[in-house]
Formats: sequence, C-alpha cells, structure tokens
Amino acid sequence: MSRLIIISNRLPFSVERSGEEISLRQSSGGLISSLKSYFEKNTTDKFTERIWIGSCDLNTAEWKRTSDSIQGKDFTIEPVFIKKEIYENYYNGFANSTLWPLFHYFPSLVVYNKDFFNAYMESNRLFAEKTLEIMRPGDVVWIHDYHLLLVPQLIRNVDPAAVIGFFLHIPFPSYEIFRLLPTLWKRTLLQGILGADLIGFHTYDYVQHFIQSAKMVLEVDNQFNTINYNNRIIKTDLFPIGIDFDKFRNSCSNEKLSVHINDIKQSFAGKKIIFSVDRLDYTKGLTNRLKGYEDFLEQHPEWHEKVSFVFNIVPSRDLIPTYSDRKKMVEEKISTINGRFSTISWQPLMYRYNHLGFEELCTLYRAADIALITPLRDGMNLVAKEYVATNDKRGVLILSELTGAASELNEAILVNPTDSQAVADAIVMALTMPIEEQQSRMRLMQKRLYDYDVVRWVNDFLDQLYQAKNEQKKAIVKWLDTRAVSAIQHDFSLAERRCILLDYDGTLAPYAKVPSEAKPGKEVISMLADLAADERNEVVVISGRDSNTLDKWLGHLNINFVAEHGVFIKYKNQQWETQVALSSNWKDMVRPILELYVTRCSGSLIEEKKNTLTWHYRNTHPGLGFSRSRELLNNLLQMTGNTPIQVIDGNKVIEVRLMGVDKGNTALKIIDYFKSDFVLCLGDDTTDEDMFRIIRNKGYTVKVGPGTTAAEYTLSSQTEVVPLLKKFLDP
Repeated sequence: MSRLIIISNRLPFSVERSGEEISLRQSSGGLISSLKSYFEKNTTDKFTERIWIGSCDLNTAEWKRTSDSIQGKDFTIEPVFIKKEIYENYYNGFANSTLWPLFHYFPSLVVYNKDFFNAYMESNRLFAEKTLEIMRPGDVVWIHDYHLLLVPQLIRNVDPAAVIGFFLHIPFPSYEIFRLLPTLWKRTLLQGILGADLIGFHTYDYVQHFIQSAKMVLEVDNQFNTINYNNRIIKTDLFPIGIDFDKFRNSCSNEKLSVHINDIKQSFAGKKIIFSVDRLDYTKGLTNRLKGYEDFLEQHPEWHEKVSFVFNIVPSRDLIPTYSDRKKMVEEKISTINGRFSTISWQPLMYRYNHLGFEELCTLYRAADIALITPLRDGMNLVAKEYVATNDKRGVLILSELTGAASELNEAILVNPTDSQAVADAIVMALTMPIEEQQSRMRLMQKRLYDYDVVRWVNDFLDQLYQAKNEQKKAIVKWLDTRAVSAIQHDFSLAERRCILLDYDGTLAPYAKVPSEAKPGKEVISMLADLAADERNEVVVISGRDSNTLDKWLGHLNINFVAEHGVFIKYKNQQWETQVALSSNWKDMVRPILELYVTRCSGSLIEEKKNTLTWHYRNTHPGLGFSRSRELLNNLLQMTGNTPIQVIDGNKVIEVRLMGVDKGNTALKIIDYFKSDFVLCLGDDTTDEDMFRIIRNKGYTVKVGPGTTAAEYTLSSQTEVVPLLKKFLDP
C-alpha cells in the first residue's frame, strides 16, 4: 500500500492568536471538509498514511511549539514556510489578482505584474521541494487548485515516475480569455499542469477549454480527452466534486436544529424566506442579485411584507482593494433597497457579514423556502448542493447557469445572473411553485447528489489516476530493436496466412510539400512486388489517399488497397468496393471555411476526395500554419457538432469526412477476410492509431516516427521502413 500526499495552498487548520498565545483548529474549508468526510466514510482506506502539505502562517519556532495539537489526527502535517513578502505577491498577487479574475472571466480586473509571477514561481518551487523531500516510491501525489499550477511539472522534472494527480477547483477559461496572459506565463502554466498524469475539472466545458489552450500554446496532440505531450500520455476528465450528502441530509433529523428552525420561522411568521450565502467576491454577482431582488419588489408590490431575503456574506480577502470596494458597493445597494421598500414592521433584506458554523448554516438551509444562488461565474458551487441535500424534498433552488453545479442540478430554476429581470421572474416562479413540483424537482436532484457524493468523487479521481498511470506504462515507447525483429521474423516464418498492413504517406513514402509529388520510388515498388510474390502474403496498402491515386501509382502490383481510410476497399484482381453509402452534400458546408483558411494561410491547400476534404499546411510557415490549424480545428468542431461528420487532426493536415469508417475497423475486417494467422501493421499518423489500438493483441504494430502511440513498437524514421520490410523477403 502507498501513502497519499495532498498538496494545497493552505494546511487543513486555521491559526488563532490571542496575545502571545497561539492555537490551531481544524479548518472547515471545502477541500478539507470533503476529504475528511471521505476518510471518515470510506472504511477500505487504500493508503498507509495521509500527508497534507500546505503553507503556514507561523514561523518555524511557533510551529514547533503548537503543531502537536493537530498533528496526526486526520493527516500528517508538513508545512511550507514562505517569506511574508513572497507569499503576499504569490497569493494576493498572482494567484488572486491575476489568475482568479482571469479564470472567472473578469479580464478588466487582471493585474499583470512580473514580480507577482516571479513570486508565484518561487512559491511553487518551495511546495515542490517540500514534496520531493518526503516522497517515497509508490506515493500518490494529489495537487489542488490554481495556486499550484507549476508544482506537477516541478515534481516530474526530478521524479519522472511519480504518480501525480491535479485538480482545478475553479473554471478553466476559454482560450480567448486564457491567451490574454503573456506568452511566457501561458506556456509555463500549461507545462506545469501537464506534469500531472491526470488533470481533473468540474465540467466538460472546462476540460475542453484546457485542451484547446494546450493545443494552441504548446502544440500538443490529443485524442478525445487524452493529451500526448513530451512522449507522455496525460488524461483529462471531469469530476464534479460531491458533498457529504448524508451529513447534510441527517441534519433534517437533528432535534436541536429543529428548535432553531421553528424559532426562525416564528420570527418570519407569515413570510417566505429567501436565503443566500456567499464569500465576498466580485465573481459572486452580489450586486446583480440584489438588483434582481429589487426589480422583483418593484414589480410585485403584492409580495411586500410577505417575503424576506436573508443575505449572508462571508468575509474574504479583505486586504485586496477590489474586495473592500465590492463590500462597500454591496452595502450601499442593501441600504438603497431597504430604504425604498421597508416599512415599520417589515425589512425586505436581512444583511449579515459573518462566518456561519455548520449547524447555523443547515438551520438556514432548512428554514429557507428559496435559495437564491446566482454567481457570475463559479467553478462548482457547493452551497447549491448543500441546500438541496439539507431540504426535506421541498424548497426551490434558483441557480446561475454559469456555475459548474448547473450541469448537475438542472431541475433548479436556472437563470442568467446578469439578467435582473430573469432573476425577478425566477423569484416569482419559485414563490408560486406548487409543493408537488418542488418535491419532484428536489427528489431528482437529491438522487443525483446521493449517487455522486464526496466518496464517489475521490474514488473516481484516484481510480482514474491509477488507470492513467497504467496506460502510460503500456504506451512507453518500445524501439524495434534486433531482438524484436528476430521474434517477428520467427512468427512470420511459421505463419501460413500473413497480412501486412502498410500506411502510405509517412510510412512507405516520405511526406512531400504537395501531395501529388509523393510518388513511390523504385525501391518501394520492387519491395512490395517481392512481398506480394509469396502466395502466403497478403499485402495491403491502407491509406487516406483516394482510389484513383492508388491505382495510378501502385495498381499494377498484385496487392490489396484501402482508400480514404476505409471508404473503399479493393482486393487484388477485383474492383473497388464502397463500404459506406456516400453523400457529398456536407462538403458544400465545409468547403467554404477550408477555402477561407487557404486564403488566410499562404502555402496551404485543399485536397478533395470522394468522402474526404483535407486542408494541408505542411508547406506553410510552421508557426502560422499551426496557429491557423488550431483556429480551423476549433471552428470545424463547433460547426460539425451533432452531425455525422468527423474532424481529424492529422500530421500537418486536418481531414473532414463522414463518420462510420476508420482504419481500425477496416483493418480488422481485412484480417478476418483473409483469416490471417500473422499480422504486421506499420503507420505513422493519428489515423493509424485506430489500427494500432484495435489489432495490437492480434499482431505486431509499429509506429513510424517519435511520439506516444498505441503501437507495440516504434521505428525512429520513415527511412527505416523499407529495410525492415526487406527482412521479410525470402533469401
């Protein structure tokens, strides 16, 4: 069994000072609450020890005097000591004045300061050094959040075999937002994150935004949610953080809470209670929310003295000017609303600026008829989940559609938080919603939260992390050396029905600036003819090329052909057969955008086949070609969503074709057709990975060129292909 090392900016406790006296108490923050609940509920702990690394407000002498009071209760604590000035520039500076506003779509509030970035790098280095100091082989390292984006790669640089997971608890923005960072910062942050084996986000959108940014900035390759970078396979996926559902649900049967709830309801007798609780933060849309409530009061006087809004703000980051300014704005708006609408016996807004304990929070959740939770942007928002879990199948959740939680809690009344009229209308809808509908909506949301609680969240992430590590081990480049060639030759000599599958461009022939110039040389033609002369051999050229080109260049040989990745098959001495029903109507939609990018990218060109449109950029300026290819890829993926059209990001090409065929399924069909007892498959491109994956256990697979691959073996370059194949000719 291994140890779990958790790394976050803060340790799981708070420091309380009273004069010279210092005491430590366990924090109730979201991450610590989640992980503590997990270890309390999970009886099959797979770790021998749990270590938590985080920054500490104490100096080393103070830590030695006080650490015994918390050490070892739930975690072994390992503090990171950072000089005050560096910590200020790292935490309040780069983390919360640069990354936080940018990742939450507030670019106008972003501070670009080199000293902040340098402090961020220095602090991340200290976290990595502390981790490496205590790490042992087999330990699992789980790094959390935007404060520590560089730590995964810093650890990876020293320990390439480390098991590293990273989870981002805030949104990852679209590339159009992320690209606002200076180039060096963008590259450094993305390289840092990609040091992890598994990168977790709350939602599908955040995953896609990250992949798109990595593709644009670092030119990574990806297939679905798997990224290939620096000869490593890195998995990305969504893991919407759960809550301790039972803990909040069981509060319903707490007699002490029931008394408090009755007291609150008596205080608000005859009134519906709206409740919200948020940290003081400009991302929470507090003034927008108040404007929505103000519009509701203005438009619906019939609800005056029948509703009260308990508006609780939790203090946060008071030292950052943006936050203190926000507090002033909020309090001015509250005063305006109460001044306009209150009466001698009624105040529409009850404002509180303080922290809430668990029992008080649950009391307010259960007493509230409506939870009004409308951030302008939020990575997840656990308050919404807690409100749903706490209520006894009644109550109404009004939730911003711009929270991560909205993708799970879609039975809530979802609103655009900037639309005050929509918020006002949602309040009316919630106040008048029949109890049966409230119960139905709550029941569905509670079932979802129960099924994916905090235990499921942690187990899901850790299971996927182990799986990612196993896939990396399988994909380690295994060079085709003399011993491996001898083993293949041995199996080849014993076989009676051999199938040799060969890609064309980049495998049998080097890439050319213009596709029509990549004609086969005499050596290739001679080698193919000699292989085909043995009646036990079935040679198959399986290519993205069109059928006419393959006929023109190689049609005189006694071999088999696959054109356009499997759309057409021609067995030797037979005619071309179409494998799918063709329709070219889709081309009229796609062709104009490809033509636009030919205009925008000098040297690029379009190649049209019966089932494929291909945009080539091999002959362009490398930087411009790649940049334009990312833009085109993004546009095509958006255009072709929910259509039967597939977009392939290949080697200096982007291919667009109808779904339903690929080299993998076609190769399997051919192997079965020939009833082969030996298979050798060579290819170099993204499209060849389909073949490698599907026939890896049925024969030998060889990738031509560097990079991560599903193939069993790798050749370093295309020039080695013909010499290799000649080894399979009879002497």
